[in-house]
Parts: sequence; structure tokens; C-alpha cells
Amino acid sequence: MPHSRPLPHLLFALWQRTRAALCLATEPAAGGPAGGCERRPNAAESEKGSAVVEFTFLAVLLMVPVVYFVVTVGQIQGGSFAVVGAADQAAKVFVARDDVSGARAAAERAVLLALGDYGHVPDQATVEVACDRADCLSAGSKVTVTVSLDVPLPLMPSGNSPGLTAARLSASATQVVGRFL
Repeated sequence: MPHSRPLPHLLFALWQRTRAALCLATEPAAGGPAGGCERRPNAAESEKGSAVVEFTFLAVLLMVPVVYFVVTVGQIQGGSFAVVGAADQAAKVFVARDDVSGARAAAERAVLLALGDYGHVPDQATVEVACDRADCLSAGSKVTVTVSLDVPLPLMPSGNSPGLTAARLSASATQVVGRFL
């Protein structure tokens, strides 16, 4: 028989060596300090450097949502500037034209140009033109242009996901058609 010791005695010896290796022994090792370890660090020494790790982890955990929120608010603010400017320019362009169909086309182009200056694509915007009279370009007629814009969430794919918008913004501008054209 190759083993002269019984199995429980071998398991006990393995357990003692494991405890000694992990500095968990309660009895002093032969010729060494109490506990069987060279030096057992106290609680303050064993946590040295963990504050840096905790700070880094918490900073990343807390700062990423804050930065994303700030970027989203910036996108919404830029979108609000875009729709106000686009509606104003579209109303001015509309009343400066001679025919209604050309005026609508020019107003839509003005909206697309103004939104493009702020980095928004035409697919995100809608333009509505309303007049207070049947003849929109008659002298004294009031023309109201309403521009609506869906501001997407930043860093999200712009595929067919209609529910992933940060806000829906709209602005209106009204111009009066002048007497002399």
C-alpha cells in the first residue's frame, strides 16, 4: 500500500497547510511569529490603494450618465435654436414669392437649409404652412409656418426606431404679406 497514513489524516494535513499559506493559522509555526506568517498587515495597511480603485470605479459609474445627460440637453437646445430659425426664415421666404407653389417649395428648402446648419437631417423635420385667407399671397394675408423636429438620442443608431427620440420640438413664425411686391 503506497499510503501509510489514513485519508482523514491527509485531509487534515492539507487543511493545515492551506490555512498556513493563507495566514489563517492560529498556532505559531515552528521558529516563526504567531499565526504562521512573516507579517500580518493590519486593516489600514491591507486597504492601501483601494480608495483609488473605488474612486475610479465610482467616477466612471456616475460620470457616464451625467455626461450623456449633458450631451442630450445640448442636442435639444441646438434643436430648439434650429426650429426657431427655420420657421422664421421659411415664413420670410414664403411671403417674398409670387406664386403659392413656388413659395411652399422655397419655404421647405429654407427649412432644410436652416436645419442642416445645425446638423439635423431632413427626415427628422416636418413643415406646415397655414394662411388666414384663401389666397395666401394677397396683400395683408398672414402666413404661419410651423416647423417640427424630432431630436434623436445621441450615440444611438438612426435606423427605424421611432421611439428613440430625445424630444419633439416645434416652432411657429408668422409673417404678413406686404402690399407691394
